[in-house]
Amino acid sequence: MSEKVVTIGEIMLRLSTPGYSRFVQSQQFDINFGGGEANVAVALSNYGFDSYFISRLPKHEIGQSAVNSLRRYGVKTDYIVRGGDRIGIYFLETGASQRGSKVIYDRANSAVNELAEDELDWEKVFKDARWFHWTGITPALGEKAQKTLKTACAAAKKNGVMVSADLNYRAKLWTTQKAQSVMTPLMEYVDVCIANEEDAEKSLGMKAGITNVDEGTLDQEGYFELAMKLKEKFHFKTVAITLRESYSASQNGWSAIMHDDKDCKEPRRSKKYDVFIVDRVGGGDSFASGLIYGLLRKSSTREALEFAVAASCLKQTIPGDFNLVSVDEVEKLAGGSASGRVER
Repeated sequence: MSEKVVTIGEIMLRLSTPGYSRFVQSQQFDINFGGGEANVAVALSNYGFDSYFISRLPKHEIGQSAVNSLRRYGVKTDYIVRGGDRIGIYFLETGASQRGSKVIYDRANSAVNELAEDELDWEKVFKDARWFHWTGITPALGEKAQKTLKTACAAAKKNGVMVSADLNYRAKLWTTQKAQSVMTPLMEYVDVCIANEEDAEKSLGMKAGITNVDEGTLDQEGYFELAMKLKEKFHFKTVAITLRESYSASQNGWSAIMHDDKDCKEPRRSKKYDVFIVDRVGGGDSFASGLIYGLLRKSSTREALEFAVAASCLKQTIPGDFNLVSVDEVEKLAGGSASGRVER
């Protein structure tokens, strides 16, 4: 019997320029769907879980297309409320070499902003669930989303469900002051905290060491200290911090740090991958889903960390938001097979 996992958030219509073309030169867009928590739901479904996604989408054909995109990969859409007038949109221009990627949001007043806490039976949602995952993007959508998320977190804890949060700060959605005032109280519900190089500072007011991500450098000891401070202050069971070394838009170093109550009682860094970037959108979500898989299925948290980093490394070689890899492919990379040779 598969294990039940639940995520909550917004799935958006993604309009990306073909190849590496710029917004101003493109005559058409490639169409996909994606969004932080939806990306996690798809990956967990691929890994064999009963994966449920909570959201709100319009009843019209574009809303249905978003639902279909989830169903295509086995995500259960029982908890998607139908209503509202529009689906959120984001435009993506993929960068290359020294030109970074660009994202433009068009998500104001999208249907998910009106998802009310009383539109779902939370006891039913979390019945027999093992895991609940959310990101900082959802509360950034507005006050109604914040209330609904808090209700969901409380219901999850009441039902003994593990809760993970990817801090996922988005400067285009809210200020650091607003983020910290909302996110800090929500941490009381969180067992597993996931962050990147700026999330902890912007969302929780806690900074890593001397690091310049724009120059592709990082202070490992500073991140070790940050992980310990986060765990001590908020009493998380696990803290995981992704480390991206941006040599250019096309070449990144990718690894992560974990600190937990089991096999990483002292902060531990994973192996590092040098990745040729095809599409970095969803890289953090693929790490989160890999970590959830590892913490539920692996015998040690160290193995969980290595699985998560390998999974997110592979995602960044795949166009689109979703991480369409199998457990076997991730295991192979985590086990040391990184040549990229043709499989015949």
